[in-house]
Amino acid sequence: MTRTFHITTKRIGFSKWTSEDLSLAEQLWGDPEVTRYICASGIFSKEDIEARLAKEIENDLAHGMQYWPIFESASGELIGCCGLRPYNETTYEIGFHLRPKFWRQGFAIEAANAVIEYAFNNHHAEGLFAGHNPKNIASKHVLGKLGFRYIRDEFYAPTGLYHPSYELKHPNK
Repeated sequence: MTRTFHITTKRIGFSKWTSEDLSLAEQLWGDPEVTRYICASGIFSKEDIEARLAKEIENDLAHGMQYWPIFESASGELIGCCGLRPYNETTYEIGFHLRPKFWRQGFAIEAANAVIEYAFNNHHAEGLFAGHNPKNIASKHVLGKLGFRYIRDEFYAPTGLYHPSYELKHPNK
C-alpha cells in the first residue's frame, strides 16, 4: 500500500489508519511493551486491537483527527502513532504510542511537536490535554519537554488508575 503523508517532519511521515492496516495495528498495539501502561491488563487482545483501529478510523471520519500512524521517513518503518482526539469543546487530547525500537531517540517529541502545531493551526485548538499512566515516567518527561503543565490527577477507566494530567494552552489565547 502506498502511503500518503499529511504531516511531515525531518524524520517522520504521518499517515491515516485505514481498515487495511490491521497488521500495522497489531505490530503496535500487539506489543505488550507498548500497551503495558494503556490498559489494566497491560495487554491488548486481538479484539482490543481491532476496536482501537476502528475507533481511530471513526475519529478521523467524525472529527478529522486520530492517533495517526507515523513512519520513519528513511526506512518507511512504522514508528507508532501520534495524534489527537476530542477532549472537550475547545481542547483536544494529544497522545503517542511508540514501538520500543524507536524509544529514546527523540521521535515522541518530534512527532508531538508536529501534532501540537497542527492542532493549533489547523483545528484552532485553544489548548491540549495529555495524561499518562503514573508508572510511565518517560511520558512524564516528554510532556515536560513539550511545555505541558500539570493540572490534576484524572481517572482513566481503561487502566482503572488516576493518571497525572496536563495542559498546554495555545500561546495566543
